[in-house]
Amino acid sequence: MSLLDAIADVGVDQRRGGYSRHGFDPVELELRSWFVAEAQARGLAVETDRNGTLWAWWGAPGDRAIVTGSHLDSVPGGGAFDGPLGVTSALEAVDLLRARGFTPGKPLAIAVFPEEEGGRFGVACLGSRLMTGALDPDKARRLTDPDGVTLADAVRSAGLDPAGLGRDPVGLGRIGTFVELHVEQGRGLVDLAAPVGVASSILAHGRWRFTFTGEGNHAGATMMGDRRDPMLPAAMTIAATRKAAVAGARATVGRIVPNPGGTNVIASSVTLWLDARADDTPRTRAVVADITAAAQAAALAEGCELTVTEESYGDTVHFDPVLRDDLAACLGGVPALPTGAGHDAGILAAHVPTAMLFVRNPTGVSHAPQEFAEPADCAAGSAALADVLEHLAQ
Repeated sequence: MSLLDAIADVGVDQRRGGYSRHGFDPVELELRSWFVAEAQARGLAVETDRNGTLWAWWGAPGDRAIVTGSHLDSVPGGGAFDGPLGVTSALEAVDLLRARGFTPGKPLAIAVFPEEEGGRFGVACLGSRLMTGALDPDKARRLTDPDGVTLADAVRSAGLDPAGLGRDPVGLGRIGTFVELHVEQGRGLVDLAAPVGVASSILAHGRWRFTFTGEGNHAGATMMGDRRDPMLPAAMTIAATRKAAVAGARATVGRIVPNPGGTNVIASSVTLWLDARADDTPRTRAVVADITAAAQAAALAEGCELTVTEESYGDTVHFDPVLRDDLAACLGGVPALPTGAGHDAGILAAHVPTAMLFVRNPTGVSHAPQEFAEPADCAAGSAALADVLEHLAQ
């Protein structure tokens, strides 16, 4: 049984399909405990840093470490591979290296970052953003999940001190090179007929919250001309989102929440979340500006108010070209390709030499139950990661 098979029953979402595993919830805590047990069974020393990232060290912790890993959380109803494949492949790479008789000449660690997807608290790459100082710790502590639980309360329940959240120069300073393996979220490797590739870049991307406020009322007793219905400008904003995403940009509304949410009730407010991505910051900001303008016009026409809040943003990431080319050569000339998906590696790339390995996804589907990678390609990914770690940690 593979390591992915060992966690296949953890966090299954019977309503949505796929998996729902969110930062510091009982399911993710179960997975964290599973990782600790697997790491310790391999003789790795495990510690948890101030932001909840797990570190499993092969040998003594130290500076200039070669670090690999990923995350264990998912989007709501996500697939089995996004995140956990990078964690299980790291453990399998350790097994392969030991079978080869390899002993690292540099400190080597596996890192498991919390809440990479932002599925619970709304900020993607939460652990790596806190570590690098990209997220203000006071703002982070006030983040709430859909049930009103704050991040401060969640980390406290997980045994961490919320006062310790924030920039961690000591932890960040230990990373000499970071390499994250991930299932490809797209069809690039399928089209290139390659089981493994390396990343070249990540699109600029962010999340914005649009809240339309109108007047709640009775669906049957309120004449159409008397309504201030926030659902209408929300719907028009969703339509504007598709029109604004041009020239390779991507814009998505994947979540909409009406309040109070009754079938026979005109909503008093509607909140939707926009995910926007493009090649660079000017183009991403232009897409958001177009959508915001359309939302403002629609709100005004319906007599509603609009509030727009930026929840997270990351500029275009260009992975270290020297490291990228070195690893591609180490793996026999595998292809390099860009991605539209964000990762903890993308946050770390502004601070330390960082690279990513991708494993072929035969359908290109991700963030959905149909996400998949063939067992042979997963094995090729673990072997490639072992080759890379051996190359870097000599």
